[in-house]
Formats: sequence, structure tokens, C-alpha cells
Amino acid sequence: MLSLSNLLVEKEIKNSFSIHFFEDKEYGQLSTYRLTYNRILLINSGIGEVVIDTETFEISADTLFLVAKGQLIHFKPNSKFTGYELSFGDCFWERTPSSANNCKAVLFNNASANQTIPLLKENNDELNAVFKSLLYEFKKDEYINQLDAMAAYLKIIMIKIANVNHSLAKGFDSYENQLYARFLELISKNYKTSREVADYAGLLGISARKLTDLSKRCSDRGAKELINGQILAEAKRSLQFTSDPIKEIAFQLNFATPDQFSHFFKKNTQVSPLDYRALFLGIGV
Repeated sequence: MLSLSNLLVEKEIKNSFSIHFFEDKEYGQLSTYRLTYNRILLINSGIGEVVIDTETFEISADTLFLVAKGQLIHFKPNSKFTGYELSFGDCFWERTPSSANNCKAVLFNNASANQTIPLLKENNDELNAVFKSLLYEFKKDEYINQLDAMAAYLKIIMIKIANVNHSLAKGFDSYENQLYARFLELISKNYKTSREVADYAGLLGISARKLTDLSKRCSDRGAKELINGQILAEAKRSLQFTSDPIKEIAFQLNFATPDQFSHFFKKNTQVSPLDYRALFLGIGV
């Protein structure tokens, strides 16, 4: 069982970007990180398990893991992998050409739906080639426009990952998919202050009904379900990995009262916030 003492803060990264290649990187002691940056893991080989938020995934060859900022990640003891670890912040992403924004939004603003992506050998070989070139660029002595060059590689990586994921590769440039990507981006920015489908529909200039239909076509999940999912994910992280009182968590997520938050949480998870925290942490509230 995880405890609060296991939770670590991800270190600040220069220029909000880093890429590393690891050979049989092994994890002994259990430590959990709450990510400050988005992270892509390209696994060439490995064994063990990685836990992202509360979901456990097997580490295996030719696999991608996408972990969004704010998510929690830890590797179980004796897990190890060979491959690339790429981290980037929003301020670095702003350097990338805007034509890749839809890919990034769908992949990372709803990361739990794309947490792991299996790769065919040809896809793995292609991505490894781009990651290798980006790592080479990253290790060079600093020069003018180096960050822009690395951002261009990141754009290529994002587009290739989106194309690999067949469920996302359908019509990325269509008007509907652009709207859907924008919706996910708005959720990630506004979920603490707005929980109503109509609010997001208004920002997108469409009706609430159209937004719900659009969401179901693009993700098989309704608009309200996506909004609630973002709130629940944040609530679960706070309950599991902080000692903040439940009333404080309710306030942070913009619920009028702790009772309103508890009702929302239990309706969507079938357990109360108090019971959820006790189940995972065994700490007092």
C-alpha cells in the first residue's frame, strides 16, 4: 500500500524539455511521482509493472506509455526497461507548429484513454529513429534555435503516435475532430470551475446536444462523462496522495459544500471519499 512518504515532486527540467535513453533502467525502492511535465515512454524491452494513477500496466517490448502532467506514476519494485523517456512542459510545446495541436490535445488532455499504445515493429522502428535523432539534438552544445529544432522533432513524434493509434487516426484534420480536441483542452483548463456541458458548448459555439453527440462519436463517451472523469481523477489523486481534509479538496474542486462533493464522488464511484481514502491509504481525515 502506498503512503504519503512515497510521494515525490518531479524535479524542474531546464527549458521544460528532456529526453534520455536508458539501458535496463531498474526500479528498486517504490517511489511515486506526481508529474509536472507530460511524459512519453518508448519501451523497447522490459519487465515488471508501472502504475499510473490507480491503473496497473505490464511493461513489455514495443510499447508506448503516455502520461499527462498531474498524473501519478510509479514503477513496481524490480521493474526495468530499455528505451526512451521524453518529458515536455506546455511552454516548450508552444514552440511546436500549431498543426500538431489536435494530436497533442487528444493524446494528453484525455491521457487515461490513451495511457498505453502497443506498437508494430515498423512503427517502433520509425519512432526509435526519430527519438534517436531528437536525443542527438538534445545532447548537442547549445546553439541559436536549438529549442525550435527539438520542438520540430517533438511535433513529428506526436503526429506519428496519433497515426499509430488507429482510434485517433481517423480524420484528425476534420472539423469535428478539431472541435473534440478543443473540447478536451477546455476540460483540462476549466474542470475545476465548470462542470456543465452547456458551458463548454458555449465556448465552442455549438449546442450542448451537438457537443454530447460529437463526444460520443469521437470517444464513445458522453461530454458529461468526460468532464466528470477529469474531476474524479483529480479527486482520487488528492484523496490518495495528500492529507488534505475532504472539505479542502471539495473547495479546491469548486464544490459548494463537502456534502455536494461527497454525493458527486459516491454517485460516480459507489464509495464515499472517506471510504476511498481509507481503502488506499489508511490515514485519518
